[in-house]
Amino acid sequence: MNNKFGKITTLEHVLRFFQDGMTLMFGGFGGVGSPPTIIAGILEKGVRNLTLIGNDTGFPDIGIGKLVSRGRAVKVIASHIGSNPFAGKMMHEGSLEVEFSPQGILAERIRAGGVGLPGILSDIGFDNEVVTKGKPMISLNGKEYVVETALTAEVSIVFAKKADEFGNLIYDKSARNTNPLVAMAGKITIVEAEEIVPLGSLDPEEIITPGVFVDYVIPSKGVNWKWAWE
Repeated sequence: MNNKFGKITTLEHVLRFFQDGMTLMFGGFGGVGSPPTIIAGILEKGVRNLTLIGNDTGFPDIGIGKLVSRGRAVKVIASHIGSNPFAGKMMHEGSLEVEFSPQGILAERIRAGGVGLPGILSDIGFDNEVVTKGKPMISLNGKEYVVETALTAEVSIVFAKKADEFGNLIYDKSARNTNPLVAMAGKITIVEAEEIVPLGSLDPEEIITPGVFVDYVIPSKGVNWKWAWE
């Protein structure tokens, strides 16, 4: 969306990118750092049959857990689901496919997707049939490794403390979590920001995610982005 405010737009404008059956990657750790306004918009639109990629399944009414507990996902790729009992129940019932990936491996798979690598090599669990089932194995320098495929998504959704017109991002403490990696790995990356400031307002040394990875920025609910210029 080309306008004098760069990549800043509205929730209504970005909702067109969310469709049934899509792959959606999200930032957040137990709900902290997940974009609430975007998630609420996806719910309201009624998008279903999602494949979700992120650290966890949040809580039933917090973060990405709102989508999971309302049956909007058919598959989740995550490091754990224990904080959302609905996810465990649906997994055992067979209505939700869950692919578990250790937290560090999951982060590296997302990072690999963001930088254009096809996968990573891991020596974690290479001697465990449950871990290696269906995965390629290779030998390198006399050691065996499991090939863990990279992860990307049609859309990545990210939550930031501050964003400028170009999409440069700053995160708030632990809300940073997986957001910088997720921002890199989406074909389209949509950011929800608590505060939107004019270009040049952010200290370059504080910027964590460069705007080159960001396609759109929307204000978090209750924030009028025009106020940043007043």
